[in-house]
Amino acid sequence: MKFTKTIEVKNIFNKISYKYDFLNNLLSFGLHRLWKKKLVDLLEPLKGEDWADLCCGTGDLAFLISERVSPMGSITGIDSAGDILNVAKKKSEQKKNKFIKWEIQDVLEINDHSKKFDGICMSYGLRNLNNVEEGIKKVFYLLKDKGRAGFLDFNHSKKNSLSNIFQKIYLRLIVVTISRLFNLGPEYAYIEKSIRNFPKKKELINIAMEVGFKKAEYRTILGGQMGILILTK
Repeated sequence: MKFTKTIEVKNIFNKISYKYDFLNNLLSFGLHRLWKKKLVDLLEPLKGEDWADLCCGTGDLAFLISERVSPMGSITGIDSAGDILNVAKKKSEQKKNKFIKWEIQDVLEINDHSKKFDGICMSYGLRNLNNVEEGIKKVFYLLKDKGRAGFLDFNHSKKNSLSNIFQKIYLRLIVVTISRLFNLGPEYAYIEKSIRNFPKKKELINIAMEVGFKKAEYRTILGGQMGILILTK
């Protein structure tokens, strides 16, 4: 099961890589940039710190954090999908950013003992891991003492709530419909499926505290459509 999901997610992101940034901007009306900036603002990266952007995709968070920690600090972007990571690398070359290191690797397979970060971020990635609890546990062990981590993702709202109903309508009638124009319908239909199996707010907080984090805070944005989880070790 673990192997199957890993391959499925990797294939999805490799296939959508060529339109990933374009569709992110189109389908979120450009708001994803504000949500990612909000996450970074809450995490407060400092000059000279070492950070990791896990499931980095095309590197939006990595670039935002690089602006805060460079030139003395470092940022490592890690993703298991080679095609989408190549898009991030090309953007890095265009921006002439030499401070970000890009690595192709499954998050759950990162060596806990070889890397220690002041901070870790992840946008729309935790939901796609084989096991959310193992993902949060991995982040815990990759962080230095007193390190912090932040996750931006779809909020798994209460069933049949107004937020939940709107989310379903939006994903099915807008996201999937538009993505079909680029022959990516099945890949974007996966979003709703992945949210269905994603822990809710209280569950995420409980998992984080059980893993060992001293503080866990969760806040919703955009009327409950998106959620931000902030953890402190």
